[in-house]
Amino acid sequence: MTTSAIKRTAAARWQGRGTDGAGQLTTGSTILQGARYSYLTRFEEGIGTNPEELIAAAHAGCFAMKLAFNLQAAGFAADYIDARCEVVLQDGCISASHLTISAGVPGLNLARFQEMVDDARQNCPVSQVLRADIHCTAHLTQ
Repeated sequence: MTTSAIKRTAAARWQGRGTDGAGQLTTGSTILQGARYSYLTRFEEGIGTNPEELIAAAHAGCFAMKLAFNLQAAGFAADYIDARCEVVLQDGCISASHLTISAGVPGLNLARFQEMVDDARQNCPVSQVLRADIHCTAHLTQ
């Protein structure tokens, strides 16, 4: 069975220098529409978001959905899955993504739950993209 490729988009616009400039983020769905980000929101405590926060949200959301699919395939349904993600930016690189999971799944034993959690950790699409090759096409206008 082949599936169609699903494509999602987001755009960023940055103006100014790294330390005193500012940017806006917009997603194709428009759930983010000109969301502010800046040096302060990334490295200090400013009003707005930052790339690491968005990656953490994506990883937590993707993991929870993958775990739900794993549970469904094994004949279980979660009453809830709470996934929290902390992304660590250190020395200019994302060095870690820490997931903390709490779930209520009637009838599921801890050993089987851990197997499904580990599978979701390794195989959710965001976990995989954090290990992916990155491709880039760039154009410069004068």
